[in-house]
This record gives sequence, structure tokens and C-alpha cells, in this order.
Amino acid sequence: MPFNAIMSKIMLMRLPQIENFMKNPIEVQHKVFLNLIDSAKDTVWGKYYDYKSIKNEYSFAQQVPLNDYNSLLPFFSRIIRGEQNVLWPSEIKWFSKSSGTTSSKSKLIPVSKESLEDCHYKGGKDMLSLYCNNHPESNIFSGSSLALGGSKQDNVYNNDIFCGDVSAIIIDNLPFWAEWFRVPKKDIALMPEWEEKLQRMIESVGKENVVSLSGVPSWMLVLLKGVMEHTGKRIEDVWPNLEVYFHGGVSFRPYVEQFAAILPKTINYMETYNASEGFFGLQDRKDLDTMLLLLDYGIYYEFIPFEDLEKENKRVLPLADVELGKNYAMVISTNGGLWRYLIGDTVCFTEKCPYRFKITGRTKNYINLCGEEIIVDNADKALGIACKATDAEIKDYTGAPLQDKEQGINRHEWIIEFNTAPNDIEKFIDIFDKALQDVNSDYEAKRYKDFVLKRPIVHIAKEGLFYSWLKSKNKLGGQHKIPRLSNERNFVEELLKM
Repeated sequence: MPFNAIMSKIMLMRLPQIENFMKNPIEVQHKVFLNLIDSAKDTVWGKYYDYKSIKNEYSFAQQVPLNDYNSLLPFFSRIIRGEQNVLWPSEIKWFSKSSGTTSSKSKLIPVSKESLEDCHYKGGKDMLSLYCNNHPESNIFSGSSLALGGSKQDNVYNNDIFCGDVSAIIIDNLPFWAEWFRVPKKDIALMPEWEEKLQRMIESVGKENVVSLSGVPSWMLVLLKGVMEHTGKRIEDVWPNLEVYFHGGVSFRPYVEQFAAILPKTINYMETYNASEGFFGLQDRKDLDTMLLLLDYGIYYEFIPFEDLEKENKRVLPLADVELGKNYAMVISTNGGLWRYLIGDTVCFTEKCPYRFKITGRTKNYINLCGEEIIVDNADKALGIACKATDAEIKDYTGAPLQDKEQGINRHEWIIEFNTAPNDIEKFIDIFDKALQDVNSDYEAKRYKDFVLKRPIVHIAKEGLFYSWLKSKNKLGGQHKIPRLSNERNFVEELLKM
């Protein structure tokens, strides 16, 4: 039997377990919860919050507070200096460098052996399992996978702990045989300097038999264009056996047409939702643009209604109590030692049997100047409509509120870098404004006759503006992303000065 057929058959053996958590989501989550509590009961954290007395999800919510990065940072600092059994019982040897969109400093998230094996690696395997199930004719194991990942970083506190993007941790710990199927090789993939690494990748991967791509869309576009320029060929001629692009990290909606212009017409696309903190979702069906919530990965989920985020007494719901069509901030407790941790993403469920969802934005990436609550999903949809109507193509964008208190004028201010500028910028603004009203009734109410919100301002950014900003923050490559929206003006003001 050919190697590709053997590997495909092995991948499909996981499907019954996936089907189990699809059919029995609450039971599977309860089992995960009990295992997490039992595992951590003798840690510093577990003793302080008396995990031995926790019998169910309700008592857990009563005894353990909600946390963010800052509240857990003192515990992370103890671990990164070498102390163990703080948040999780097994030895912590890796810290994942989170992308950290708006701040200049990235976050460092502990990664345990269990979270690496039972979450991140399992996510990669399940991605292939579901892909093979949806594409039985696939030859994905007949060539190499091009993974556009992050870099290894020095740990100034403890040389025994590896620091880097989660993709770098995964690459550094892959079994030796996995290197046969992955490009670029480790010596290039883990290079810390992005621009040098990108050039080395471009020079090396054009010679390989690449069958799959994986990485953040914005940076994958840079790589693909570099490969075409270096080889003088189209992608379909460089890699004739290329069949799938696994994408994640940001909404793919703004990039659909750009990839369609570069990749072969026969290419398959599959969305993934993995982050420094864990692997949370996979697109499990070709006919749906939603993702399946992954429930047996050592992660226990809770959800805060978006409208409660700024309240002192927040409602925190278990998975069983979420409603369809509502935005929720995701709270996770994990086998890496994150406890009731606000990851910073917002999701909206489209189904409950099984649980499928869409990522709608970030908890800090929104505009809410006067109750309009614009989220990234709204902006992506509205900008797409405006682009289609004016023959435009967006490369990157960001938006923020603009308030003139003396004159009592409120509006939104947008900075947009185009690959192709609109044929009429005023028409673009009008269509964008109207489309935002169509997708967000609160914005529509505030825009009524200009009573509360005025017509938005749109600046056309100079070429390379967002790249230059990322470079100035040492945030090139890997998982680093542009903050699409902010309710503060710090980021916009920095860009306007540039």
C-alpha cells in the first residue's frame, strides 16, 4: 500500500473520538474539567484555591476568580525563573510568545508537556484527519508541508526554558521523521530575525515538492509573492502538487481574492483556530465556513456575554448555556496551567449539536464610542462590500473612535492600506458606512441623521505603513498581527505620525 494511503488511513482512525465529543459535548467537557482539577490539586495554585474541595463546575466558578495575563503574570514569572508545580504539576520547559497586537511587549504563556501533546499536536493531527475525511482523494502525504512559523527567543532568566512562538515550540519538538515532510528545515524555521529568515525561506522552498501551506494569511502572502519573484514562475508552476492552505490567526475574508489571484483554482482551504494558549477549533466541513469547537483537548470552556465584559459582576456561562447568534468572550482553563483565563477572543456560536462557531474579534479590538459596539466581523463584512463596489482591494486596516468634545462631534477614523485603491474614495466611504449600518443595528441607530455619530473619516495609508509599524515594534513575521480595531487612539495616532 502506498505511503500516502497508509498515512491517510491512520489519520482517519481518530474520527470516532471526534464524533464522540460532537455527540456528547457536555459529558466530554465535564470529564475534562474533573481531570484538570484533580491534576492540579497539589500545585501552589490548587492548594491556595482548595481544589480538593471542588466537586463540580459551579463550585469551581465560586472559588476561582476570572484571570487575565496580568493577574497570572506573578505565577508565570516564578515558573520562567525555574520554579515548578506552580500552576500545573508537570515540568514546564517551554514558554510561548503570544503575538500581543497592541502592546509593544509580547506575552509569555507557559506550555506543559500535556498541552503540547494533548492540545497543540492533537490539533495538527485532527486537522489532517478531518481534511482526509473531507478529501478522500487527497495526496497530502506525498510531499512536503510548508509551515510559516515563528522564531526561537532567548530566555534571559533561565537557559533551561525554551521561549518562542508556539509554532517554534512545535517545530523544535517534532520527532525526527516529521522533518522529512516539513519545510523549511529547522535551522531556517527557527531563525530569530524575520527578514533574513524570509529570504532564506524564499530561496529554499521553491525547490521542494510542497503539497500544503500553513500560516497566518498576511505573512503567507508576503512569502508567496517572494517565491514568485525569486523563481519567475506562478505558484502552480513552482508547486504543481499543491492542494491545500491551512489558514488561521486572522479573518480570511479580507484575503480571499488576493489568494485566489495567486494560488491554483483547485486549491482547498481549511480554517484553523490555534493560539499560544491552545488549539480551539477546526473547520470540519467543506460546505460550512464555521469551525468545530474541540472539546477533548484538556481545555475547559466558559463564556462571558460580550455586553457583560465591562461590568463588575460578569455573567460567566458554561458551554451548555450559550445561545446561538450572540457574541461571547472565551474563558479557558487548560492543561498548561491557565485558570479561568480570558484569552481575549470573541466567538459566536452557529450550532449547538455539534458546537460550531465563528471568531468575531478580540475583546479589546472593538469600537464603542457611544453604544455602537463595532466588532472586527462587522468591519470585515462592510469593507468587503465597499471594495467589491469600487474595485478595491485592501491589504491592511485599522479603526478607532474620534471625538471632538468641544464641538460635540463623534465619528470613527479609519486608516486603510490598499493593494488596489478605490476608483472613487468618497463612494467607498459612503458604501462602507451604509454597509456597517446594515450589519450592525446599533451603529445604524447612532448614525441616524448624523445625530450621534457623523460620517466616518478614511485615510489612505502609504504603501508599507503597517509593515513599517510592525518592524518598529519588532513584530515582523510569525503570529504577529495588525490590531484591526481599538476603542483607544494610541495605535491610530502612532500610524498617523508615521
